[in-house]
Amino acid sequence: MSDLTRRTAAELSDLLAAGETSSVELTETHLARIEAVDGAVHAFLHVDADGALAAARASDERRAGGSSASPLDGVPIAVKDVLVTRGVPTTCGSRILEGWVPPYDATVVRRLRDAGLPILGKTNMDEFAMGSSTEHSAYGPTHNPWDLDRIPGGSGGGSAAAVAAFEAPLAVGTDTGGSIRQPGAVTGTVGVKPTYGGVSRYGLVALANSLDQAGPVTRTVLDAALLHEVIGGHDPLDSTSVDQPVPAVLEAARRGAAGDVSGLRVGVVRELTGDGYQSGVRQRFDEAVQLLVEAGADVVEVSCPSFVHALATYYLILPAEASSNLAKFDAMRYGLRVLPDGVEAPSAEEVMRSSRDRGFGDEVKRRIILGTYALSSGYFDAYYGKAQKVRTLVARDFAAAFEEADVLLSPTAPTTAFRLGEKLDDPVAMYLNDLATIPANLAGVPGISVPGGLAEEDGLPTGVQVLAPAMADDRVYRVGAALEAMLTARWGGPLLDGAPDLTGLTDATGVTA
Repeated sequence: MSDLTRRTAAELSDLLAAGETSSVELTETHLARIEAVDGAVHAFLHVDADGALAAARASDERRAGGSSASPLDGVPIAVKDVLVTRGVPTTCGSRILEGWVPPYDATVVRRLRDAGLPILGKTNMDEFAMGSSTEHSAYGPTHNPWDLDRIPGGSGGGSAAAVAAFEAPLAVGTDTGGSIRQPGAVTGTVGVKPTYGGVSRYGLVALANSLDQAGPVTRTVLDAALLHEVIGGHDPLDSTSVDQPVPAVLEAARRGAAGDVSGLRVGVVRELTGDGYQSGVRQRFDEAVQLLVEAGADVVEVSCPSFVHALATYYLILPAEASSNLAKFDAMRYGLRVLPDGVEAPSAEEVMRSSRDRGFGDEVKRRIILGTYALSSGYFDAYYGKAQKVRTLVARDFAAAFEEADVLLSPTAPTTAFRLGEKLDDPVAMYLNDLATIPANLAGVPGISVPGGLAEEDGLPTGVQVLAPAMADDRVYRVGAALEAMLTARWGGPLLDGAPDLTGLTDATGVTA
């Protein structure tokens, strides 16, 4: 493996600024890495080698002329396939959008292009972001680089796996109920869910409008802060965009990396650390908390009683919004169109039914049915209306907890990566993987997952989650960077240094993309 693929985005930025490498070299090196290992990992649905190299050449020309578009100008990146990309297929992991090439860029994608980052390609995901394992992709599952028989988390497992497998130094994911943070935890990467509205949703194919949020997927907290500054900020094209400056996330990450947490009030959430958490996950979390105590943080336990209802609340609100959002995929305007068998002159309704039946997978159908039921006449108040009331209680619990603490801490996911296929036939067991991450989406607050170390019982990554009040994203970066620095010192190096080198395994595993 080339040393360049092991470098962080910040290090690559420094090499580019010093003229010690070129964007073309970086891009070619990462494309070669994708070619070598992605047959086994299947992190990518589409690799845009020509587009990435053209952007890399343009970046090198800018630097040769004495300018750069941003600190990350020339550093390659991967993008989750739920963000539309002009001239590049966008499928959302679904057959119903197979082959669709958007005529415009999402705002996040446009900002990446404007900042000079070559886009390597689009990453795999659970269909329309519905899942916790990336097994619900219509194009086959992504595999965890730590153990190819295990899941990489979801729905953004492709982005996390691409970063963990050193196929890309940076990636963008989306987080509706933990789809950036939970994959980060089980792959040993850093995942950030910004404050709702802090990053534009324009051009993000919606799953649940009130929950979806794009954010960084990286190998370090500093890299996440650098990427956050590129993609964050107000967007007039998005009515939910917050019209405020991006919080000082880069400054906070650098401050935290120096170990500056003295006097910080840290709340450990009682409801997110109890039964149902794997012993190795709890052990590594407790060790991370102790490191903060030793560094001078004031750690207290806080209670958020409504969090025990967050999972049920989420799985009423999300399907309801998804049912509405996915109604537009009707075979009439765009997307897959399948004519029903044996019908000589099918009606529009028959074509819609046939196309949606063929185009949507089982998990998407399950949630559409659930959401349509929750919104139906006679049941709206009993289900969706009550769920929205509980959502308000969750937000109030956060507000009360932040009166006692500056940030909140919990494990990111209750277990390490489980085996592929292990929970596919048990939707409720699958949903429980987002137990700790969902409350932040319901309340719109920011969160980060940083690698917490390897669980003793299986040697797989765990994650520590840091949450902060809305628009206090800088706090999660400060504490996340401090934890990262303390844990890295304890391990003797970055956690991903211990990840398997997958080179040469493409054929040996028998796994095909």
